[in-house]
Amino acid sequence: MRRLFALVSVLLMGWSGLTFAADKSLEIGYMPIIPVSQSFVVLEGDALNQAGVSDPDLIKFQNGPAIVQALLAGQLDVAYMGIGPAMVARAKGADIKVVASNIVEQISLISLGELAPYFTDGEAATAFARFQADKGRKAVITTFPQGSVPETVLQYWLRHQLGLSEQQINDNIDIIYQGAAQVQQSLMTGAVDGAAILEPIVSIVLDRRDDAQVVAAGSEMFPHQPGAVLAVRESLISEQPELVKALVKAHIDATNQLRDQPEEAAKAVGKYVGGGRLPADIVLKALQRSHDQFEADPNAIIDGTRTMRDFQAELGSLKAEVDLSTLFDTRFYDELVQE
Repeated sequence: MRRLFALVSVLLMGWSGLTFAADKSLEIGYMPIIPVSQSFVVLEGDALNQAGVSDPDLIKFQNGPAIVQALLAGQLDVAYMGIGPAMVARAKGADIKVVASNIVEQISLISLGELAPYFTDGEAATAFARFQADKGRKAVITTFPQGSVPETVLQYWLRHQLGLSEQQINDNIDIIYQGAAQVQQSLMTGAVDGAAILEPIVSIVLDRRDDAQVVAAGSEMFPHQPGAVLAVRESLISEQPELVKALVKAHIDATNQLRDQPEEAAKAVGKYVGGGRLPADIVLKALQRSHDQFEADPNAIIDGTRTMRDFQAELGSLKAEVDLSTLFDTRFYDELVQE
């Protein structure tokens, strides 16, 4: 799936004397979700062209574990992915570094008709048990596959925020694992009672279903949770450090635009999320709801990533030790913010 493009010798605006080697192929992996909006703003802007990059090979994935498999298979030079899958990939031997953050506290629990009242009337910690007792069935909650950020946040919320035991979870909740399109479809058809999920699915479902509501925000489910990140191959860092620096600079600029000028960013984002078919107002609402969560500084998520790493190890979804000092490379961000 690779298409070669020329990394021609160029003079970047403000960075005199920077050159890039020619004939380097680049694969960029992403998911069509709001938490990687920086990638869409960068791809639709001129930052890559300024860096001598034209026509990268873009590969769309439906979930983080699929990106992990691609990385382990030797695909992808750049990946916009969840921090959970990034840790899994690193633990399994992928030579990647997290060079920037995308977003924090991104996962919400959205609930539909029959389940929602149990959160509005009564303690959240007993909502699922009361639902099971009244309805005679478990609540069905969908999320991304095991090891993904949404699944990890859901488990953290159930166990650490609500204080449920594994037995209580098994007795009262049926958790199913799906890709982004399937999660949205399950919510829209009422095939599930709720989902631990992210934008734009949250805004789509809230707009189209009157009985949908957010019953737990990201800050409630997993305070300071890390989310999506920009990860690059170590080989790209060693061979083309100035290209990586250009990517991080573009990433910072895109983050500022998403926070401060969402109306301008919405067109670029709307081209990629929802197959490019989402109404513009839904895309804008999703960006506006995410305003406080967009965060480019990789230093800001290291502590949260440590908490998530330890919790994933407890769950068994992260089976190998991950040294965060080798997972993160903050020097590009640090240098850029000091210039």
